[in-house]
Amino acid sequence: MSDDPKGSISADISEDAIAAAVAAVERHEPGAPVEVEVEPDAAAQAEAALAAAREELARAVEGQAKLRAELDEAQSRLLRTAADLENTRKRAAREKEELKKFAAERLLHDLVPVVDNLDRALAAAPEGDPLAGGVKLVLKSFEDALARHGVRIFSALGDPFDPRVHEAIMQVEGDAEPGTVVFQHGRGFLLAERLLRPAMVGVAVARQGAAAAEPPPAAVPAPEALPAEGEGAAAAPAAPPAAPADGAGQP
Repeated sequence: MSDDPKGSISADISEDAIAAAVAAVERHEPGAPVEVEVEPDAAAQAEAALAAAREELARAVEGQAKLRAELDEAQSRLLRTAADLENTRKRAAREKEELKKFAAERLLHDLVPVVDNLDRALAAAPEGDPLAGGVKLVLKSFEDALARHGVRIFSALGDPFDPRVHEAIMQVEGDAEPGTVVFQHGRGFLLAERLLRPAMVGVAVARQGAAAAEPPPAAVPAPEALPAEGEGAAAAPAAPPAAPADGAGQP
């Protein structure tokens, strides 16, 4: 071996060795398989290493699938928990709003009879009663106070009967359309669209036996034909013979 001035290393090979190598390459046919001798122990070790690698790969794939399933389950559980939390938050807000809206329901329910009594006092007051004006002012102040707390008072007179907001306490026979409210014992009350007290009403019904109570119209007799002029005596029926006197005609 000799040192190259540039720092590389070269080997002295004889020309005979080079010629023999070139001859060996020329003798080899292109495309022919090259036989490589492998020791039996090395082949067995390679097969074992390949089988071990395959098993390791199968375990890795199985572990990845298991981890993916656990991840999907955890994500689903997290989504359900978030949905439950959101529903709980909305329900709590709704209950809080309803509590604020209907907190005075019991107190307002106790004030309903006061309004009923004032209505009845005005209905029973005679015409021109000076106290009626004061009662109207008191009733107006009560209605305004209830309206500030979300109470709406409604009348049912003349409306069709609605079992959702009306309570029938009596039936009234008359000429009104059946099923119509014709009498009102007390107005109805709504608290924020929730029924506080239904209207106490009387409902119209048809008269019982109205058709049978009316007598049928009398039959008009057909007019008799008048006799022709000059035929009055002839057309008149003959008078029946007189009955004989007592003892007359006896043998």
